[in-house]
Amino acid sequence: MGLVLVAANAQSVAPAPADNDVYAAAKSWLDQSLSQQRGDLPLRMEVEVGQLDRRLTLAPCQHVQPYLPPNVRLWGRARLGLRCVQGAVKWNVFLPITIKAWGPAWVIKSQVTQGATLEVTDAMAKEVDWAESYSPIVANQEDWVGKTATRMLSAGQPLRQEMVKDAQVFQSGAQVRVVAVGVGFEIVGRAQALTAGVVGQSAKVRMDNGQVVSGTVSDPRTVRLLL
Repeated sequence: MGLVLVAANAQSVAPAPADNDVYAAAKSWLDQSLSQQRGDLPLRMEVEVGQLDRRLTLAPCQHVQPYLPPNVRLWGRARLGLRCVQGAVKWNVFLPITIKAWGPAWVIKSQVTQGATLEVTDAMAKEVDWAESYSPIVANQEDWVGKTATRMLSAGQPLRQEMVKDAQVFQSGAQVRVVAVGVGFEIVGRAQALTAGVVGQSAKVRMDNGQVVSGTVSDPRTVRLLL
């Protein structure tokens, strides 16, 4: 049965055996590393530690050095390297671990179709495991309300950044208002959108004189240019 280690400031479930140098070294390193990784985030970190291959017979070691293998993160399913750096026989093994990061999130209440605009009533606040996926959690309500679902969302799914995108407010070919702003003056004109418009992002438009310019979409019908 695997051990369950919990990072600093979290409730212990099953501490590692004190007489096991390998697991003790792993626990000490993980506690310190996860405390630093969490930083100021409102997360409750847990680590489920598996077992080394039972067929292994490790020689006595005075100093076991934990390390992260290349391209491995302390997030979700991972593995921790353990090597003997002070002993008669040098060895190197890998310990399976699962990192859980419990924190506040927004969870979908009922199915949302792809392309639908998310409303306040579409999700509820709940604690979830942020580390269940590499895609970052959308923790703030203002970061998803009014945005568009990039795919079908099911009840119980925590909202993650890959699931939402800024809503498109006009299509290519639409007639838009252009506000050109300079030092001490402002000029308003009309133009045809050459690209789709998303509030806060850049869009290309063709002015009445044929000139093509780029500006920032400020509302569903307005593109602002800084001169």
